[in-house]
Amino acid sequence: MNKYWLVTTDHLEDRLWFREEEDFRVGMNFVAIQAHGGKVKVLAFILMSNHVHFVLKGRWEDVQAFINGFKHRYSIYLREKYGIKEFLRGNNVDLRPVSLDNEEMERTVAYVHMNSVAANICAHPSQYPWGTGSVFFNPSPQSGTPLGKFSKRARQRLFHSRDILLPADWELCADGYITPASYVDVKAVEACFRTAKRMNYFNGNSSKARKQLDAQDMPAFRDQIILSALPDLCRSLFGKNGFGELSGADRTEFVRQIRYRFSVGVHQIARVCGISYDDAAVLMESV
Repeated sequence: MNKYWLVTTDHLEDRLWFREEEDFRVGMNFVAIQAHGGKVKVLAFILMSNHVHFVLKGRWEDVQAFINGFKHRYSIYLREKYGIKEFLRGNNVDLRPVSLDNEEMERTVAYVHMNSVAANICAHPSQYPWGTGSVFFNPSPQSGTPLGKFSKRARQRLFHSRDILLPADWELCADGYITPASYVDVKAVEACFRTAKRMNYFNGNSSKARKQLDAQDMPAFRDQIILSALPDLCRSLFGKNGFGELSGADRTEFVRQIRYRFSVGVHQIARVCGISYDDAAVLMESV
């Protein structure tokens, strides 16, 4: 029986799903690939630095296959690009049923979209490109070039696969990924909220919105910005290529430098340096 589900991966503590914008673009296209076939309907989703959320409709086994397939494709991509093996094997997934009663669906979609706002990345979900925050009630929806206008070789490069044949009328936006409106059930979500004003109400009153107001340790820079700056900083300070080559007092000094240069907290230090939360906390205490 088809049901609605909130699908959430565990937050990775000591590494990132997406290190740079190209990784996000690939992730967006892999969502489209997993959506193709019709067994699962995508209602909303967001790709964050160290975890992902989806709101899906389908049978439990098909929803499970959707997220496992997405993780598998993205793991292969990470292995080929960065040489990382079995990156997501231990990344657990939680599937939680969502009811259409008592405004649970509205709160769930708002929770997903407000992840980017809670992380201090943007002021409104519509400003975050890696998900469906800008898809609904948009008078100027994102458009692109129909896939049918691209050669087979071009599509293979885009999707990192030779066996993918997506609908010719799905559109590729200027940023290099398939527009979510091509495959997301926009009408169903808009019918659930009924008006843009009502959707904004749920966004503003979601638990993620409250987290942003209450949090004291909000990141000032996105993980990807800090991660891209670390090699140059490490070379200029210590003549080393990365944090992994440092030891002892140099690690403490490096954490001190990035803490004050980028206003980072312990969770963000753990993610960008690739260390555990406990190790990051010890280094922070030494600063």
